Amino acid sequence: MNPLTRALAVRLADFDRLVEVGVGARTGLAGALADTGAAVTATDIRSRSVPDGVAFVCDDVTDPALETYTDADAIYARNLPPELHRPARDLARKVDAAFLFTTLGGEFPTVPTATETLPGGTLFRATDRGSVGSGRGGDTRAPDRRVTHGDAGRRGG
Repeated sequence: MNPLTRALAVRLADFDRLVEVGVGARTGLAGALADTGAAVTATDIRSRSVPDGVAFVCDDVTDPALETYTDADAIYARNLPPELHRPARDLARKVDAAFLFTTLGGEFPTVPTATETLPGGTLFRATDRGSVGSGRGGDTRAPDRRVTHGDAGRRGG
């Protein structure tokens, strides 16, 4: 597992129920999260093979089947193209889930985000406030879903 995938697995392990948008052929992160006991669903517009413990749903984030996402604590995507930032963020808002993503190369997010530098890349977390890509803004999740590191709110803690 490369350093960015490993760092994403650690960061996303705070969530119990996750949906990966556009899994493609890169299923290692979804598999690693499922191995920690998280409920993981991977989606893509084409049928894909996924690791044991990962559910798969053929879905398009621009016209989503809401039932796939309604129980998610977080929706995440890797290498998400700019034209999908807003639809994925809007979907996460609709189902009251956090939305975290990485971009393709040096592209900037097209929605307001807070940033977190990880080994090998940057993780963006959609926010309600702040300028696009500013790294400032509020959390879009309800206070009872706020993710904190190293406290009793963390799974298994």
